[in-house]
Amino acid sequence: MTLGAYDYIEKPFRVEKMRLLLQRMAEKVRLVTENAFLRERVNTEDNLDGIIGASANIQDVLRMISRLKDTRTPVLVSGESGTGKELVARAIHFRGAMAQTPFVAVDCGSLVPTLMESELFGYEKGAFTGAMKSKAGLFQAANGGTIFLDEIGELPLEMQAKLLRVLQEREVRPVGSNESRSVDVRVIAATNRDLETAYREGTFRKDLYFRLNVVTVHLPALRERRSDIPVLVHHFLNRYAPGTNLHVTPAAMKSLLQYEWPGNVRELENCIARAVTLGDRQVIDVNDLPPAIRAEGGGSTQTSFPDGSSLSTTALAEMERMTILKVFEQANGDKALAGRMLGISCATLYRKLKRYNISVRSSAENPQTVTQS
Repeated sequence: MTLGAYDYIEKPFRVEKMRLLLQRMAEKVRLVTENAFLRERVNTEDNLDGIIGASANIQDVLRMISRLKDTRTPVLVSGESGTGKELVARAIHFRGAMAQTPFVAVDCGSLVPTLMESELFGYEKGAFTGAMKSKAGLFQAANGGTIFLDEIGELPLEMQAKLLRVLQEREVRPVGSNESRSVDVRVIAATNRDLETAYREGTFRKDLYFRLNVVTVHLPALRERRSDIPVLVHHFLNRYAPGTNLHVTPAAMKSLLQYEWPGNVRELENCIARAVTLGDRQVIDVNDLPPAIRAEGGGSTQTSFPDGSSLSTTALAEMERMTILKVFEQANGDKALAGRMLGISCATLYRKLKRYNISVRSSAENPQTVTQS
């Protein structure tokens, strides 16, 4: 028992006692499995909070997720590195009818070419040196659920042909086996490359491209939705400095808005995590930002946007206020829902409501104005 045995039984034993013991063991296994699934789902739904923003193009993405969550249609998620493609795949899976089925994420760019086939499709005992027993592949692990193929454009042409057969025939053949195994999986693929250009250049199979590209969800780069930056900043502050009144100065926010963000949301998250770690945990100023961001934002008095408009430092607060108002309108005045959409805690949201003297109206309550005490 001290070494980890679940229980013991003394000889001679009655069959009924053995049956009850096995039933208790089966119940424990079920509870442990269910608990692991619920923890994974909670962690996943926490991660889904990364898909936040009130800009029109990110709202288009959320509407597309809502339409796709209950379908088994192949989906291609496109966008630059760091825009949150895996978050979209997880949202499609965990917010729909398939939420309790397996979700298997595969980074195609990190697979070793010589082991790629055995990782995806499995192998039989003795198929190669070191194959001491049979092993199911990732497609079989995702059977009944969703497999997410990240950076699908990194697959070599030979593997693309085998993947195409799996999608067409809905079966896999493990390495070293003469028999195929049926699999029923929904495929969500993601890429930061232009696959249409790739197939025209001969580096990606045309038939596989059209098999995957049934529905495309394009994630905009962060520089294409700059109005979401203040919301994302507060979301990451709430994540890395929970329970504090840490805020960003207008000058620092102006620098964040001016930066081009080649690493997109992932780079912004790393930037905020760095500022929280190295700062005084009271305020984030320009000097707390990485040198590249300070250099890009230091010489201008206005923040320029792709459409040619600009934003002065004094207008930053008004932009944040308008963002909160827009989210409240979408949430029909529901504070809890608005907080989740904005990616900030209820306490942070309430402080901002008081700061901006925002009047909140919902279908279930009278108009309410939150004033500064």
